[in-house]
Amino acid sequence: MEKRTKTQIATVGNKVDSFLALGQPCANNEKFWRWGDDNLLPAALALMSRRSSTHRRIINDKADYISGKGFTFDAEVPLLGEFVASVNGTGESLRQVMNKLAFDKSLFGNAFLEIVTDADHSFLSLFHQDASRCRVAKDNQHIVMHSDWSHFSVSDAVTLPLYPLFEEQADGTLRAMIHYKDYEPMFDHYGVPPYIAGLNVSAIAYKTDKWNISRLDNSFQLSGVMILDGGTDDEQQTERIVRTAEQKFGGNPGQVMFVVRNGTEDDNSRFIPFVSQNDGDWKQLHDQATSDIVVAHSWFRSLSGLDYSSGFNSERILHEYEIALNTVILAEQAELLEPIVALLHDVAGIDSSSLQVVNRPPTRSKPIYMKVWEARKADGLEYDPDDEKQQYYLAQITKYNITSID
Repeated sequence: MEKRTKTQIATVGNKVDSFLALGQPCANNEKFWRWGDDNLLPAALALMSRRSSTHRRIINDKADYISGKGFTFDAEVPLLGEFVASVNGTGESLRQVMNKLAFDKSLFGNAFLEIVTDADHSFLSLFHQDASRCRVAKDNQHIVMHSDWSHFSVSDAVTLPLYPLFEEQADGTLRAMIHYKDYEPMFDHYGVPPYIAGLNVSAIAYKTDKWNISRLDNSFQLSGVMILDGGTDDEQQTERIVRTAEQKFGGNPGQVMFVVRNGTEDDNSRFIPFVSQNDGDWKQLHDQATSDIVVAHSWFRSLSGLDYSSGFNSERILHEYEIALNTVILAEQAELLEPIVALLHDVAGIDSSSLQVVNRPPTRSKPIYMKVWEARKADGLEYDPDDEKQQYYLAQITKYNITSID
């Protein structure tokens, strides 16, 4: 049997910037598939996520739930433990890299993972690459990376092949990229985020928030017309009258229009407000947009922090978490982990079939000082107080870095 060289984990890395000094220079005739009509769709999606609070909260929470609370694995495979603790030269753990991948995939519908090794497979490192920097080459076998696609420069772009292809770099390493993408009909080169149908309602939620901020900035003063009686001798005096009235009545400039007219003996100065009866309509529009965002994300209100005002219902949270776990979270975890498990086997020769994400609900329905058999009894399941495995306390089997209870 051929003797395999022992593989080290995370021995090299890009310690300053994981984007720099990677890949071959982009050839002059290199062409790539545009991501959006103007090739700047990722920038638009990122901007939208920074403007809509509910939209951003869901993306953050989905990434956290998908990356879990750590990993369980076979303690008899020490290299696997080293890999989970540090996957690259910057000291990032597998969970940290997976959290970034899950965030990009939730936001862009695409995520990119860089693989670093050498010809002898003496080490293996993994790096997350910012999806907004990546584009698919026209040959569909390479990823083109650039730090600013709004000012593209061929000299600043680099390319890496798509796994399982590897290409040798100037530093002697072999590098490749894994492209994760959400399937969408008619889109061959890039994935489409699941909330794509909710882009408009995300914009509505942002605009209703902006409208409320505008009202707050104006101290909720009414808009209207201020008519001032009184003759003026020159334009400067008229300007002073307008500015004085604006400071007293206007709140924020632009909310009140001032009209100065020649006065009579009687002072008929008055303020005519623009009365609006649509405050309720605006609130309903905002609430509907928020609900539609949750639906578009295939997510749940209680996991988005939207129903806490009506009381903290732990049972509902646990129920919706179970649904999310079985419909969204586990599937996303499998999609992200499967290529990594294959890499560990093919490149590092490590059996990582035992690698699993630790999933923990946002709230506990049982105290952590209960034993496993007591918890099973409370749930109406079969239990055995004499079973050694069921003697563990719940606190022991929900520790962050548990490996196994065997």
